[in-house]
Amino acid sequence: MIKSSAPGRRRISRLIVLVTLGLALAAPSDPASARQTEGASLFGSHEVRSSRLSLFPKWRGALARYFDERKLADAPCTSTIFNRCHLREWKKFLKGLRGETRAEQIKLVNQYMNRHPYIIDPRNYGVPDYWATPRQFLTRDGDCEDYAIAKYLSLRALGFKPGLMRIVVLQDLNLGTAHAVLVVYQGRRKLVLDNQISTVIDDTVIRHYRPIYSINEEAWWLHRM
Repeated sequence: MIKSSAPGRRRISRLIVLVTLGLALAAPSDPASARQTEGASLFGSHEVRSSRLSLFPKWRGALARYFDERKLADAPCTSTIFNRCHLREWKKFLKGLRGETRAEQIKLVNQYMNRHPYIIDPRNYGVPDYWATPRQFLTRDGDCEDYAIAKYLSLRALGFKPGLMRIVVLQDLNLGTAHAVLVVYQGRRKLVLDNQISTVIDDTVIRHYRPIYSINEEAWWLHRM
């Protein structure tokens, strides 16, 4: 279950307003890559697509750090700094999932990451908003987008195509705060991996989420209800 303070909720709410305004202005400026999808999509929304990932430096930074493993040092697994030992443990977990079905891999990755405690960015990193890599998350825990990123990159390491996964930033209408989840496309189903929900469920089951934007390595989507 998410744990958030009033200042944290205000911070994220302001962030959503800024992001929404920024994306709404940016989407029409990219007509070659933007399109309005037909019919309903994630959480019953309509989508406008853009390939301008430069609008998301925190996401791009998290990916860059993830792919740069050259600076990892040897250290005990009890270290608070992510090192080769932690990386081996994570890879061992993923290796154990290689023979499982896609559905089982999704379920087990969701369970594995959801065991970690929730901690807000100001307390964890001393900044209002930080997008962590799986390495950082497995060592220091994290907040909602950190769960989603760790799940995204775990499934990516298992061979899931980036184009079939999205990190979704949304408004939780029940709690009146922002939230982030991972959505994985499996055929016609859109599966939600959520640190607030213990099981993987279809997006159509969730009525209290209003998506703002979603993103992967290829593009981002502005969502409109």
